[in-house]
Amino acid sequence: MGRICIFAVVVCLASTGCSVNEVVVAEETKLVVAESPVDEALLLDIGVIEFAAGIPEKNDPQKTRVFEDIRNAETRFLAYHLKTTLQETGHWGAVRVVPSRNAFTDVIISGEIERSDGEYVALNISVDDAAGRHWFDKTYETQTGITSYSERRDRRRDPYQKVFNDIANDLQAYVATLPPKQLQQTRQVSELQFFADMSPLAFGEHLTVDDDGITKVSRLPAEGDPAVARLRQIRERDRLVVDTLNEHYANFYYGIAIPYRSWRKNARQEAINYREVKRSARMQALVGVVVLAGSLAIDTDSSSSRTRRVNRGLQNMGIYEGMNRVIGGIQRSGEASLHLETIAELSESFGAEAAPMVVNIEGQERRLTGTAQAQYESWRKLLKEIYEAETGFSEATDVAAPVREAETAL
Repeated sequence: MGRICIFAVVVCLASTGCSVNEVVVAEETKLVVAESPVDEALLLDIGVIEFAAGIPEKNDPQKTRVFEDIRNAETRFLAYHLKTTLQETGHWGAVRVVPSRNAFTDVIISGEIERSDGEYVALNISVDDAAGRHWFDKTYETQTGITSYSERRDRRRDPYQKVFNDIANDLQAYVATLPPKQLQQTRQVSELQFFADMSPLAFGEHLTVDDDGITKVSRLPAEGDPAVARLRQIRERDRLVVDTLNEHYANFYYGIAIPYRSWRKNARQEAINYREVKRSARMQALVGVVVLAGSLAIDTDSSSSRTRRVNRGLQNMGIYEGMNRVIGGIQRSGEASLHLETIAELSESFGAEAAPMVVNIEGQERRLTGTAQAQYESWRKLLKEIYEAETGFSEATDVAAPVREAETAL
C-alpha cells in the first residue's frame, strides 16, 4: 500500500506543477458629481499638499519594496490626481496642488503614502479648513484587479481610482453637513489670513483664536477699503503663481503617466509572481521532503526478489524526484529575488525635478528656482515687496485699516 501511495505522488508531481494563478477583480466606487451648479458663494477652494512619501527609516527596498525614486514621484503624481478627481465633482471652487500650508486656501488636504506597489495602495488622508477645524483623518486603500491595467480600460481612470473617488465622496458628504454661514466664514478666514500675512499691523487683529484653537473673524474690513482692494489684487497674483506651479505639476503628471503606469503594471505582476513562486517553492520543498522520507521508508528487504526490485526502483525514483523537488524549490526561491531586482531596475531610471519658474513683475522678469516649495516661498517674499512698493508702507510704518463688525457666527 505504501509503495502505491509513493508511486502515485511521484507520478502526480512529475506531471503537474504547483503554481497558483491569482485572479482579483478590483472594487469600484462611483464618483458623486453635483447634479446642478452649486452657489458660488458656498464653494470652498481646496489646496492639496504634496503627499508625504512614507519611506521607512533605514529603508531596504529588497525587503520593503519601497523604492525612493518611485515613492518621491508619487508624492506629486497622486496628489495631482486627487486634484483632478475633486475638480470633476463640481462641488468645489478652485482645486490646486500647493507646495505647503503657506498657500492660504479654504480647505487643506494633506496625505501620506502608506503603501503603493501597483497592486495595493493605502493613503492616509487628513483634512482641515482655514479656521483650524479638523474635518477627518482616514486611511483609504484598495487592491487593483486583473483589468486595472488593461489596454481596453478607460485611460482617464487611474488603477487606484477607487481610493480617489472614496476621498472625494467623503469630502462632499462632510461639507454637505456644514451650515452655509460656516462655509462663508471659512472663506472670510482664509482671505483675512492672507491679508494678515501680507500686512500684520493692518489686519493682524481681524482674527482671533479661541480656546479650542479655532480661528474666528473678530471684525471685517470696511466696505470699499482701498487696502482691501489692493490686497485682493495681490492675492489674485498669488493664485496665478500657484496656478503656474500647477502647470508644472501637470507637466510632471502627464509626463510620467505612461512610464509610471508601466511601472505599476509590472510591479503588480512581479508581486503576484513573487508570491506564486514563494508558494510554489515552499510546496515543492515540502512535497519533496515528504516523498524523500517516504521513499527511504520503503521496505527493500522483502523475501521476494521481484518485490525487492520493484520496491528499490520505487525508492530510487522517489528519492530522485524528491531531491529534484527540494532543489527546484530552492531555485524558484532564487527566481523570486530576481523579480524584486527587476522592480529595482525599473525604479532606478525614474525621477523628476521641478522646473524653474519665471514671473514678470512690472516688466521685470524674476526667476524662481529650486523645489516647488522653495519657489513658492521665494514668491511670497516677492509678494510682500510688491505690496510695500504699491502702498508705500513697510511693516514698520504700516497703518491700521478701517473696520466693521463681523457677522455673528452660527
